[in-house]
Amino acid sequence: MADPDLLRRRRLRFALRELALVGLGAVPGAWLRWQAGLQLGPWLGGTAWTNFLVNLVGSFLLGLLSGPIPRRTTLLLALGVGFCGALTTFSSWMLDLVRLLQTDQPKLALLLLLGSLAGGVAAAALGLATSRRLWRA
Repeated sequence: MADPDLLRRRRLRFALRELALVGLGAVPGAWLRWQAGLQLGPWLGGTAWTNFLVNLVGSFLLGLLSGPIPRRTTLLLALGVGFCGALTTFSSWMLDLVRLLQTDQPKLALLLLLGSLAGGVAAAALGLATSRRLWRA
């Protein structure tokens, strides 16, 4: 029978490795999101459209990572959960919609809502299709 203390230490090491991979991806993802807001925000007319663009890029990348890539678990933790998780955000998207509604721009809010949903699904599908072409299973 296996030593329960040894099993606990192995599980802890594995959990810490997973946490490190997520953190390793999250830092550059959050930094890139912040920089996109600073650099692109003024050009795109504010945070709503910067967030829209960043969320589309993140959807594409997550679709790409969901394909038949070798050693996918490590990549999904670092790039999928960490990088894409920090790069994209649901809460900022919701706040953008509320702000548009509060400033009496319901048509723009609807455009952002529908554009984000359709664009996000399309970007993820394109990423997945690209991944399947690059790494044929």
